[in-house]
Amino acid sequence: MTSNPLTLKRIHHVEFYVGNAKQAAFFYRQAMGFDLIGYLGFETGYRDIVSYALKQGKAQFVMTSTYQSTGLIAEHAKKHGDGVRDVAFEVEDVDAAYAEAIRRGAESAQEPITRSDEYGSIRHAAIKTYGDTIHSFIDKQNYKGPFLPGYDPRFETGEGAGILYVDHVVGNVEVGKMDHWCDWYEKVLGFERYITFDDETIKTEYSSLMSVVMSDDNQVIKFPINEPAYGKKKSQIEEYLDFYEGPGVQHVALATNDVCHTVSDLRRRGIEFLNVPETYYESIWEHVGEVREDTELIKRLGILADRDEDGYLLQLFTKPVQDRPTVFFEFIQRAGCKGFGAGNFKALFEAIEREQALRGNL
Repeated sequence: MTSNPLTLKRIHHVEFYVGNAKQAAFFYRQAMGFDLIGYLGFETGYRDIVSYALKQGKAQFVMTSTYQSTGLIAEHAKKHGDGVRDVAFEVEDVDAAYAEAIRRGAESAQEPITRSDEYGSIRHAAIKTYGDTIHSFIDKQNYKGPFLPGYDPRFETGEGAGILYVDHVVGNVEVGKMDHWCDWYEKVLGFERYITFDDETIKTEYSSLMSVVMSDDNQVIKFPINEPAYGKKKSQIEEYLDFYEGPGVQHVALATNDVCHTVSDLRRRGIEFLNVPETYYESIWEHVGEVREDTELIKRLGILADRDEDGYLLQLFTKPVQDRPTVFFEFIQRAGCKGFGAGNFKALFEAIEREQALRGNL
């Protein structure tokens, strides 16, 4: 088997279908520091769709909504609320990638097409994955514009928060479906099982889940996939599935070189994070060992820490960024560590359960 059969290069962008793209773009620019780099809508010749392209470091988001009350975007927003529709890949050859994906069992979402404007052209296609989520394939070697064809360049600078790139994207699927989708990523995209966590690893007194991290051969693209497991009460995955009304992207992890700076900035701008109890810090450094950062600052900011054989990481998770308890974000700083904070799972899930209890959903 070819180690990268679809010639995937990286995550090109993550597109969210939202109820109001203008307000969503304002939030991500003002609260999270993204730059606005492009706009697509009435003024650019589109009568039923409006999109704002945002960028910080190499992380690119698109906020998309519709002027209409019917159609795919409207139905997606009605059913799921604000959520991720597309995790798009940049590839060497869209036609080859699409054909190979279909040959390997993928279902088409968009056959290959050419999109052009004054900056050049791209090839674009897409396949379906879990729930209503898709993966686009994009080849922009012949395109010189700031984002993609159809987008009018609009440069409104955000304040920045030290975000570098998308580290990983986590999906939640129904009970009993995790292995199915892991097999799908292995068969269709050529991914491998990078790390597996069972329900003994990720559990609290009340709930548990199982997770497998799927990754490309270079560990550049990483997709953890979660499913709920048996527990005394409703797990965070079940809560997500209930309110998202099906499988979908649970959270997007954004890498930073200084998570203390990033979290401080985002807190100042109103981003809400999960609350970590002070007792967490009574023994954590025995496990993590020495770090370069100020441990008192880490404690004051409520940041989680973990270590594997390659180094340590620091991470923190936001509360859901919309009223439905669905999509949230993770900010992660890796100092060699290739893991996902397994040592923090219990503290993290207890923090999430406290929020669930406040919502009456535990």
